[in-house]
This record gives sequence, structure tokens and C-alpha cells, in this order.
Amino acid sequence: MPTPFDPRLTPANPRVAAAHLRGVVTAQNYVQGHEKMIAVPCADLLSAPHGRRERQLLLGERVTMYEERAGWAFVQADRDGYVGYLPFGQLEERRPATHWVINRASHLYNDPDFKSHELMSLSMGSQFRVIGESGRFYETPLGYVPKPHLAPLDRLARDPVEVAERYLGVPYLWGGNSIWGIDCSGLVQAACVACAIPCPGDSDLQEASLGRLLPEDKKLRRGDLLFWKGHVGLVAGRGMLLHANAYHMAVAFEPIDEAIARIKAQGDGPVTSRRRLPARKSAP
Repeated sequence: MPTPFDPRLTPANPRVAAAHLRGVVTAQNYVQGHEKMIAVPCADLLSAPHGRRERQLLLGERVTMYEERAGWAFVQADRDGYVGYLPFGQLEERRPATHWVINRASHLYNDPDFKSHELMSLSMGSQFRVIGESGRFYETPLGYVPKPHLAPLDRLARDPVEVAERYLGVPYLWGGNSIWGIDCSGLVQAACVACAIPCPGDSDLQEASLGRLLPEDKKLRRGDLLFWKGHVGLVAGRGMLLHANAYHMAVAFEPIDEAIARIKAQGDGPVTSRRRLPARKSAP
């Protein structure tokens, strides 16, 4: 299927394409799509049915579904425009969200009682519609979440590095976007999105679009990004890099100079660019 667009971000396959792509890509049908949202704690977004994981989507995240075929849904994520496949049963009808999980992790409970049985585990970034309060819990259509773990969607984080630090020790997972596993670009995306900084899902897309390029003679500061071919990390200050990496197999701090030397020595080349994120919005 010839297309001038990045296939990761183009809602089209040989059978179906988004209506706005008519005349641009070739498909049997062109559709408007249906608004859905993720109904499970963490869903793998795959390259094809039963294919490779490309990214992950969290509970409550919104997608547009363009096709349902043989139990698989072809979707595009609202968060970053990424497209892929996931089981249709992992979707439900979209409803407005009001709050998001700001804690590293939480649980959804059957009752507003810490001793009640948990219904599911939650990753930071999951979204809910709060419909009431009961003591120390918020009530949602799915169950109860501890109040300290939720905040209104418009309550933004101020510092991407502080957000990324909440993932310290999380296992490295290629294509991961949750506290159960995350990769380098997933960590940067989580940190940026929490601060209302639009951010693509992969490091090459981040390098092409995030913030502004820093000259080599410009001193690095906390929150800057270092890019390699296929890798990205956050400058944490004090000469340290914070990144999800396969060397530590986790989100970890590493001295910047040591990381640069190690990555070059292992055959992945030098730093390709240094970028500075835009100013963050203040939290209310």
C-alpha cells in the first residue's frame, strides 16, 4: 500500500482507512471510525493480529477504532496517533474521564474499604470518570480508587524528571508504557504527557519534534533530552541521566559521561542530538 505517511501513524490497512485519507492511500473502504476506550489495565498495541508489540495503552485511554475483524480491532490512539491492533474485547464505549492515576501504581477496589478485594492493578496514567466519593475513596463506574492516588485531569505535573523518577526500578520492556514495564521512549512520553507536553511514542519521532535543538556548547540542564540512534534519556541534573535501558534492564540513573561512553563502546554510536523541552504549564 503506497503511502507518503509514517505507517506507525497512518490509520490505514489494505481493507480500511480513515475517511480523511481517501485519495491519499489505497484501501477497500474509507470510514469515520468509532470512539472507544481501553477497558483493561494495560493493552498491547500490536503491529498486526498476533504480531509484535509496538506500544501499550492504559485503562481509560481513548482510541478511534476503524475496523473490527475476527476479534481484532484496528485502532489509532488519541494520545500520540499511534496505530495498531488489539483484541476487540479490550475496548469499550468511550465515556468522559475526569481523573488520572498520579501515584506510581494503585488498585481498583470492589468496595470503599482497603480490606475489600481488589478488582485490578492500575498503572500511573490510567484514567477514570469519578462519579462520587465514599470516605477515603473516589467512586468510579468500575469500582473504588483511593483518593490520594487520583487527581483531576487538569492537575498537571511541573517537572518531567520528577514524573520519570516515579518509574525508578520499573523493568525495561520493549514497547512498554506502564509501571509493569517501560522502554526509553515510553518513559519520556509518560513524563511529558503528565506535564501536558505533547509527545510521540518512539524515540526517532521524539528527536524530530520535541522541544528545540541545543547547540553543542550549550550547558545541559535538568529536563533536557539526550538522543542516540534508537535511544533517549532525560538529564536529571548533577551529571546524571535517567533512562529506561536494556543494560540495567530497568529505569535507572547513570552518570551521563559513563552512559555516553558505554553506549558508544557497545556499538550504538554517539549522541545524535540534545534537545530542550518547552516550558511546562504550572499545576493549579
